[in-house]
Amino acid sequence: MDSVRILLSQYLRAAWRRRWMGVIVAWVVCGIGWVAVYMIPNQYQSGARLYVDADAVLTPLLRGIAADWAPTTQLETLQRTLLSRPNLEKLISKTDLDLTLNSPSDRERLLSRLASAIKVTPQTRNLFTIYYRDKSPKLAHDVVQTLLTIFVESATGGSRTDMENARRFLERQIQSYEQQLRAAEKRRADFRARYLEILPADNNPNVPALEGARAAAQQLDGKLQDALIARDALKQEVENTPPMLVVESGGANGATVNGQPVKTRLQDAQDQLRMLLLKDTDQHPDVIAQRKLIESLKTAPPDMPAPTATTKAADHDAGSSGVKRSVPNQVYDQLKVKLIEADTGIITLQRQRDDAVRYRDRLEKIQREQPGLIAEYQNMDRDYTVLRRNYEELLGRLQSANIAEAANTQADNVKLQIIDPPEIPRLPVAPNRLLLVTGVLLGGLLTGAGLTVVFGQLDRSFSTVDELRNLGLPVLGGISVLGLIPLRQRLLTVVRFGAALAVLVCVYGGLMVHILRSAALI
Repeated sequence: MDSVRILLSQYLRAAWRRRWMGVIVAWVVCGIGWVAVYMIPNQYQSGARLYVDADAVLTPLLRGIAADWAPTTQLETLQRTLLSRPNLEKLISKTDLDLTLNSPSDRERLLSRLASAIKVTPQTRNLFTIYYRDKSPKLAHDVVQTLLTIFVESATGGSRTDMENARRFLERQIQSYEQQLRAAEKRRADFRARYLEILPADNNPNVPALEGARAAAQQLDGKLQDALIARDALKQEVENTPPMLVVESGGANGATVNGQPVKTRLQDAQDQLRMLLLKDTDQHPDVIAQRKLIESLKTAPPDMPAPTATTKAADHDAGSSGVKRSVPNQVYDQLKVKLIEADTGIITLQRQRDDAVRYRDRLEKIQREQPGLIAEYQNMDRDYTVLRRNYEELLGRLQSANIAEAANTQADNVKLQIIDPPEIPRLPVAPNRLLLVTGVLLGGLLTGAGLTVVFGQLDRSFSTVDELRNLGLPVLGGISVLGLIPLRQRLLTVVRFGAALAVLVCVYGGLMVHILRSAALI
């Protein structure tokens, strides 16, 4: 702590010995600085606030029907492209800035300066400001006003131009796709007419004709095998059934076969009706048909009794009193009819199977001779499908574009309102002379004090005996008092130094008052 105090006292003594040098440096720095501050040209700023009202009613109503056109997105794009080179070229020509240009390099420098000096700042989603600073207040106003004009023209005319260009592009694309689609349809129809047998059917395009033919032939082959098995079983049943039956008549119980009574067809039909009624209702089709059969049998003449069992030969008992005779076996006749029907069905299935096999063999032959036929048709069909889908999508896009264009031209989707129009500024906004003048004062004082300390460090003399002893040399003694300076003289020195600084501060105060009056703050 003592070493710091000693060092600080050394600095203060060194600075005090060179105090007038510090005052002179402070005056020089402040004078030069204040003159430089007043030589800085004034900067005038002109600004405007623009409110953009994107239609919140029409846009949601047209969402999904018209082409996607977001006014907010368009305005954001306009904000970002407002300072593009074409717009800045328009700005230069409309504000007569090009009259001050002498060479292409001057134009490039002016474009760069305008792009960096013009500020477009969004305050909210629908409100943003445009401002520009320049040495000329009228030029600052003209630049902002011209930018507003360019922005409004771009907002009202740019979207319509873009929509018209998009609509024309869609119409050209639709015409091109329509021609391609018609050509593809003709190629597809000619190819299908030429190879109709082998190509897949329209109702089932995923299954090739050859696969369908093979499946049909296999299915008919299975049906034929089943029909042959059923025919063989029926044939075996016919062989085991006798064509004739021996019956007995004249007994008390009517006709009998081998001593058993024989039922007539009417009785069989009635028995079958009772069996049907056990499981079906009166309105069932089988029950109705059986009733009609019974009615027809009742009105028909008597027929031969219907056997209920088969026998091989009639056994004539010596004690039998009835008359025996042979009658046709109706079961045998029915089996014969079924056998004939089975043979007919087999012939039909055989013919269908042969036709299916011939059709399959023909398709296999075509497939072997032209293996890429299906692949060529699939590629052709795929190209046609893609063209048709793109054509239909372009038609939908064109309708959406027409609706969006009508909404853009016949309705005010975006309303631009200038809330604060630009005005010619009367007071400068830069530079901040109050801050600069204060900074110059502080810089001058610090520079003067710093120089005194620096020169004090460069001084190689010794102020005290202790400083001399720090060198490591023996010191015999020192003269402690050379003579006391009168108090009046010391006070006069302090007053002169304080007056020099006070005058500097007063000059600073006068400059501050002048600046405040110039800015109409006092």
